[in-house]
Amino acid sequence: MSAKPHLLIVEDDPVARRNLQHVLEKDGEYQVVAASGGQEALELLSVRSFELVLTDLRMEKVDGMEVLAEVKQNHPDTEVIMLTAFASVDSAIEAMKRGAFHYIAKPYKIGEVRAQVANALDKARLKKEIKQLKQEASARDGVGSIVGKHPRIQQLIRTVAQIAPTDCNVLIMGETGTGKELFARALHQASYRAERRFVAFNCAAFAEQLLVSELFGHEKGSFTGATATKPGLFEAADGGTVFLDEIGDMPMAMQVKLLRVIQEKVVTRVGGTEPIPVDVRIVAATNRDLKQLVEQNHFRSDLFYRLNVVCLELPPLREHPDDIPLLANHFLHKHAGKQDKDISDIPREIMEALAVHRFPGNVRELENLIERGVTLGGDSLNLADLPEEVRKAAASGGNGGAQRPPTLEERERDYIKQILNQTGGNKTRSAEILGIDRVSLWRKIKKFGLED
Repeated sequence: MSAKPHLLIVEDDPVARRNLQHVLEKDGEYQVVAASGGQEALELLSVRSFELVLTDLRMEKVDGMEVLAEVKQNHPDTEVIMLTAFASVDSAIEAMKRGAFHYIAKPYKIGEVRAQVANALDKARLKKEIKQLKQEASARDGVGSIVGKHPRIQQLIRTVAQIAPTDCNVLIMGETGTGKELFARALHQASYRAERRFVAFNCAAFAEQLLVSELFGHEKGSFTGATATKPGLFEAADGGTVFLDEIGDMPMAMQVKLLRVIQEKVVTRVGGTEPIPVDVRIVAATNRDLKQLVEQNHFRSDLFYRLNVVCLELPPLREHPDDIPLLANHFLHKHAGKQDKDISDIPREIMEALAVHRFPGNVRELENLIERGVTLGGDSLNLADLPEEVRKAAASGGNGGAQRPPTLEERERDYIKQILNQTGGNKTRSAEILGIDRVSLWRKIKKFGLED
């Protein structure tokens, strides 16, 4: 968009229209388009947007109030100034109630128009800046929910931040417990859809008939028990994001219906005949090999390529074990805070037990272990509160007595040392990067002898 604001003048009096357009163009600060009436204005607004609309109130066929309504419905960031020779308190109040920025009675002074145009554009510019700041904050909050310093995790975070503002479909692949829904929510939170709904749905949890009804809705009387019309999840998520988990378990017949939603952006309720427009972003996830399912004719290739515009492959926790201390401390503060317990450290023996555990349940299993320890423990975590298989692995040193890898405590010490070096010893910045408070950082510095 040009740096100059775009203005639309809507005026059915040709002399008044030309004069106002000339005055505003002469200032050299605006790009001005003029419409000879409300109908032409609606046609222009259907194909482009403006920062400001100045419209006459009384016009044949389509009046200024209709133009105002169109702007507020489809261009909420655009300001509107009403111009009319039929000045009255009632019409002024009505215009302001409907969202007009200001109301100027004819004959008007050019100085007054210039001043109100400048004021309206200032407001439009401020609204745009606030909206942009909210989007940036939302994006930071979105990717900020993902914890991990491993290069693969950091690359995934960068990819999420890069694709979130777009509207492409995303496929997330990874083992159970790797955080597929967390990444899907981060995508939604960092997108322009963040203020609308995020709807998560497990495709493996329903039989095919229920799956169709849940996703697309049904009309009253369409089947036994359908006592009322029910919108589906796609309708409920209109303007937002639909997260389809376990997409690899979706029946073939259902895959055809989903493909239609993606291609035509409409759904038809069970028992209905009218297509209903929906605007959703689809994020799908699976722990299965979709390419293999396509080769075996268990998954439609056209649907696979529609979903797989961008693919996020989440690594299992065993492939980024350096993140275990960071994740463990993150979950400790999360669940200690929820349960109002003053537990800020994970004992060495527990860290060592976590270091040698294989975590078949990945990050979800790690969180469950920490939550269990916080719940069962008093004012500290205890090794005895961990599940038996974790304690046995710790006792055997992991991997059947093979050479011991670095302990979590050793990894934690090295990582804290690395961050302190990176920040030049700045404790506040280091604590922020580590995701802990300054008091906890000071304890760890003393514990590991890193005061210098």
